Amino acid sequence: MTAQRKATSSRTAFSFPSGISRGLWLAAFLVLVVGGGSVIGLLTGPGPWYASLQKPSFNPPSWVFGPVWTVLYVLVAVAGWRAWRTGSAALQGLWWLQLGLNFLWSPVFFALHRIVLALAVIVLLLASIVGFMAMAFRQDRTSFALFAPYVLWVGFASALNGAFYALNGAG
Repeated sequence: MTAQRKATSSRTAFSFPSGISRGLWLAAFLVLVVGGGSVIGLLTGPGPWYASLQKPSFNPPSWVFGPVWTVLYVLVAVAGWRAWRTGSAALQGLWWLQLGLNFLWSPVFFALHRIVLALAVIVLLLASIVGFMAMAFRQDRTSFALFAPYVLWVGFASALNGAFYALNGAG
C-alpha cells in the first residue's frame, strides 16, 4: 500500500468505538431496523379503515408484506452498518434519512389515514434511497447491491400508494 493511499485510507476510514466488536454493532443495526420496523408495523398495521378502501388490481395479499419487509429491513440494516463503517457523513446521512422516512410512512398512511401525505413521504423515501444508492455505488458497492431489492419494492409501493390516492382520494 502506498503512503498516499494509506494516508487517504486512515483519513476516511471509520473506527468503531473501542471495546465493542463489529459484530455487536451489526446486531445493534439489525435490532434498530428490524425491531423498529416491526414495532411500527404492529402499532400502525392495517385496520378497518384500510379494509374499507378501494384497492388497485395489483395490490398484493396482506400476508406478503410481513416477510418482504423483514427481508428488506435486514438488507437495510446491513447496508446501514456498512455505511457507518465507511466514515462518510453524507452516506450515513442519506441512510438515516431513508430510515426516518420509512418509519414515518406507516403511521401517516395507516394511523393518520392521510393517503396523499403518505404519497409525499414515500416519494421522498424513494428519492433518498436513490440518492443513497448513487453515493454507495462510488463508496461501497455491497451497500448499493443490498439496496437494489429495496428500491424496487419502494418503487412498487409508491405506485401502489398513488393508486390508492387515485381510487380513494387524499384520505
